[in-house]
Amino acid sequence: MEHNSTFPIKKSELDVLRDEASSYLKSVSWEQGARAKNRDKDAKDESILLYLSRANNGSSVSVTSVSKTILVLKKRLLPDSIAIPIHLNQTLYAVQEGITLGTWIKDSYYDASGLSSLNERKSALDSSGKREYESKMQTATAFMLFATSYYILHQIKPYASDDLSVMKQKFAGIPEVSLMSPLKGISCTLFYYDKYLAHPDIIKSDKDVADFTTVFFEAVIDEINLRRSSLEYTETIVDRTYKLENSDFAISGWENTFQGTAKSVEFNKIKFEQIVGNRDAKHFARRLTERMLSYDFQAQKNPFQELGGFMPVFMGYGIPGTGKSMLIAAIATRLKEHCDNLDIPFLFHPMPDTLISTFQGGSAEKMVDWMKPLQDPTKLIFAPIDDAENNLQERTAQGVSAGVKEVIGVFLRYTEGAYAVNYGNSSIGLFTNLPEMLDKAVISRVQGRFKIDGARTEHDFLDQDHLWWRKFEKTMPDFVNMQNPANYNYLQDQGLAKNMGEILNVSNKPTEQRVLEAYDIAEKQHKTTDHLFYATLYKEIQKIFPFFSSRDVRNIQSAISLRLTDFDLEESWFENPEIYFKKDYDTKFAMLQELMKANMKGLDFSEIRRQEVVRYLDNVATIADTDFKRQVEGRVNQLNIEMEARKQFDKS
Repeated sequence: MEHNSTFPIKKSELDVLRDEASSYLKSVSWEQGARAKNRDKDAKDESILLYLSRANNGSSVSVTSVSKTILVLKKRLLPDSIAIPIHLNQTLYAVQEGITLGTWIKDSYYDASGLSSLNERKSALDSSGKREYESKMQTATAFMLFATSYYILHQIKPYASDDLSVMKQKFAGIPEVSLMSPLKGISCTLFYYDKYLAHPDIIKSDKDVADFTTVFFEAVIDEINLRRSSLEYTETIVDRTYKLENSDFAISGWENTFQGTAKSVEFNKIKFEQIVGNRDAKHFARRLTERMLSYDFQAQKNPFQELGGFMPVFMGYGIPGTGKSMLIAAIATRLKEHCDNLDIPFLFHPMPDTLISTFQGGSAEKMVDWMKPLQDPTKLIFAPIDDAENNLQERTAQGVSAGVKEVIGVFLRYTEGAYAVNYGNSSIGLFTNLPEMLDKAVISRVQGRFKIDGARTEHDFLDQDHLWWRKFEKTMPDFVNMQNPANYNYLQDQGLAKNMGEILNVSNKPTEQRVLEAYDIAEKQHKTTDHLFYATLYKEIQKIFPFFSSRDVRNIQSAISLRLTDFDLEESWFENPEIYFKKDYDTKFAMLQELMKANMKGLDFSEIRRQEVVRYLDNVATIADTDFKRQVEGRVNQLNIEMEARKQFDKS
């Protein structure tokens, strides 16, 4: 959603409201509604819902103090400690700050909507005015509770557990949420929050407080979202963004249910044509951008996922100086240009260099913070990991830190596991000079891989020089007094390939010796057009490389699917987005199916399958062997240095 204006939330203004927020935590009064109070009143069990229905102990009004409950929890959890446990303290602070910010948001709505004026002359309002007053009061309350909850989640989620399923099972919902007035809204919310905290089955440890707080205020947001359609006078909510100064926190209308607080990082603008060589890499990168742009925001899925041509995790590898960083910038540039043209939100989200923490659990928390925004379905997200071997190094290697192991653990959970959510709008790119140093489980998550090999031909080196000296020529004609090549136009070889068939040096058989041996064994038993050929080949490969698994087979299948969908989107679709990009999901899917059918003309499925299997298995062998070879070469170099040193020493 586009917002017309951004309004700053000044911290100095929040300071003025903090005492009011503290007073709510110290004491609020709430009278339970009839439905909440009488829930299962004759029931014999001691369920949490029944406990909540009896929270007032038969009285009409109950006074609640969250602050006192926190102190009681402290005595129960750490009876011998003077200090409040860290998670209790963090939670109390987060709730206080959330109420403070929510109060500021409420006051802002009062002024912007005219509710302040209505409130001043409340007693003199006619029936129409009273209705407007009551309606705006409900909207103000809803927006305040939304902002309060959203900021509490922003503050407390980094301290909560990754898996909240146990706490969600304990949580029985909020019996009632009042929108009658801001005071009643915050009183009702804190009343039930407090009663839950005081229940002996909810909080068993310090960490449970952060977990429950997250679950509770997520439920508050869900409740507000359910009631949004009935709220009136929301114009001053949906047309503006409120941003907290000196912070990445912002509230933009009602759309910001918590997805993380990531913001796009600045990057150098680079065109693919400025990258010399790397035809394979540039082709893959172009296909990646086209597939991400096909994401349907309404359906929250990507037709290329259904066709099998989208890869949430890919890897580009090559020696230093071949253009990995430039390729990252080129992908981001192309995506940003198309997103701007199509009015699509875009997030460039590289992994930070400061991810590894010296504190136990700190690296995992930082990695979770980095991974969570990738699950936001409201924007396209490109998340490169440059020098991936630094943070995703083989865990069994000597000297690998606990922080690296934590990072890898989170990466694996969020890429293929209980937390793995991908709508087809985000892609993680691993870029490395040393793929053999990456953790084996990390590599197994890579569904597409390509080599970044830089300039390889005479024309490539010509073009690389040309990109340099043409800068002189632009400002100083005739300064570069050298002869141009006779039969070559600069940069003509740097264009993008039509398809992978133009790039691949098709090999009939694997180039890696051990893979070739397995291939020959399978070929002696079956034809390459038989399904059994591949079953036999995979079994033989597993004997050589025990880490080869079903996940590798799925990755091969993904690579084949990528080849089958290796076609250009029509240029007219980009020129006029209404033709394709603005269509509904089903229409997009049907249009892509037609392109796929047309692309299959002249292609042989069995041959494409064979080529991709050979490519993948050669790559597996190369990565597996390179580390050993590197260690041997390093040892040989060291011995040569020692021998040369002895010679020079003997001469001296």
